[in-house]
Amino acid sequence: MSTLKQQMMSGVLYTALAKYSGIVISLVVMGVLARLLTPDDFGIVAIATVFIAFFELFTNIGFSSAIIQHKTLTPLDLSNIYSFTLWMGLGLSLLFFAASWGIASYYDSHALRPICQLLSLSLFLSSASMVPNTLFYRAKQFKLLAIRTLCIQLTTGATAITAAWLGAGLYTLTIQPLLSGLLLYLISIHYHPVRPRLTFGLASIRKIWGYSMYQFLFNLINYFTRNLDKLLIGKYLGMDLLGYYEKSYRTMMLPVQNITYVITPVLHPLLSDYQHDRQQLRMAHEKMIHILALIGFPLSVLSYFCASEAILLLFGDQWQASVPAFQILSLTIGIQLVLSSSGSFFQSGGDTRSMFHCALFAATVSALGLAAGVCYFKSLEAIAWCILATFLLSFIQCYALLYQRVFQHAITPFLQKLTLPFAISVLLFVAMWLVHPWAERFDTIVSLLLKGVIFILTYALLLQLTGERQTMSHYFRRKNRDRQ
Repeated sequence: MSTLKQQMMSGVLYTALAKYSGIVISLVVMGVLARLLTPDDFGIVAIATVFIAFFELFTNIGFSSAIIQHKTLTPLDLSNIYSFTLWMGLGLSLLFFAASWGIASYYDSHALRPICQLLSLSLFLSSASMVPNTLFYRAKQFKLLAIRTLCIQLTTGATAITAAWLGAGLYTLTIQPLLSGLLLYLISIHYHPVRPRLTFGLASIRKIWGYSMYQFLFNLINYFTRNLDKLLIGKYLGMDLLGYYEKSYRTMMLPVQNITYVITPVLHPLLSDYQHDRQQLRMAHEKMIHILALIGFPLSVLSYFCASEAILLLFGDQWQASVPAFQILSLTIGIQLVLSSSGSFFQSGGDTRSMFHCALFAATVSALGLAAGVCYFKSLEAIAWCILATFLLSFIQCYALLYQRVFQHAITPFLQKLTLPFAISVLLFVAMWLVHPWAERFDTIVSLLLKGVIFILTYALLLQLTGERQTMSHYFRRKNRDRQ
């Protein structure tokens, strides 16, 4: 277990360095582009991104997780799988290029067609990068991954800002996905060269298909769950409202991505070594979700009360319409932080089938909720409330299944780990609710500073009174000790 702790802390450290540095880069790039481009521009690219993300599902077909999980794959197997992904990427790129006319026609947007055609190149790059990129994680080379990620973020961010400043307009938003895809492939194939073969590699595909199929089905269903909102809003409420919604959703996802994405890439490569020890997996899970809940639930409260200041400071007055939706969506941050770790434990337990069942349930309730928000209520605020409700239902169903099928244990310890973080968050909400009207009298920056200081002081006091400060201190002291 000590080896697992050391590997996890080391992996989390290097991943965190890249991700948290990336926060600054991402905020700068988003802030500049939000002032140089229009909500309609972001809406158009949001639609193109939804479709490109769908096609990207087929560039992987669950192979990444299967390569990590299956320790017996030979270099020949990897070469065969790599060859298969190259053929798949080429076919998908041509198919998406051809589909660009239909997509633009459906949304009645002439600007959408060339954007889709340009982004079709990223499909081939994504497919070609899959095997060499996965080998970084399989080899647990988290330090090298962190350096690579940071370099790509700096390069693509600077290039996008320069292009927008020079007047590239809408096409600026295609630079980051295309350039990052190219750099990712070049760096990955340099460090993990895989030789292509004139074959479809079906013999090697069969070895991992039973595992990868359910992973792929999970990814497919999860795609619709995550993107159905954009498809419906863009079609029925217009590109401008989609632009506002996309900005509020992406801003809400910043803390989720930059916390969970520090942990989740590390989890499966490490926990897959313990795939036959269910008790070990459950204990690791419960320690992790307690920390995530202590961070995520209070962060939801802070984001809810600082929504207006965050949007206005990051993107300017023209994005004021994004504030109400962002405020509601921020209440999902804690739920998503805890929920995000569940997939790695399904994967490590070898039960991608149950993970697919969770995705199917989430997709069903999400479709029903979004249909009500878009077609009946027809407002961004109603859509945000529906998303919050669907996350709650998915959260309950996912963990009931995880404990029943993977851990084969009562769910009581899990609920106990969440009780105190939830109680702390309720008290924080009351404190911020009392302070909010007073802080709103000041200008945006002062208001944000006041709310932030009061939140930190109240949070620290509650951690001290409940004894959770020792839990957090012990966690970070152990993290620093393992790092040394």
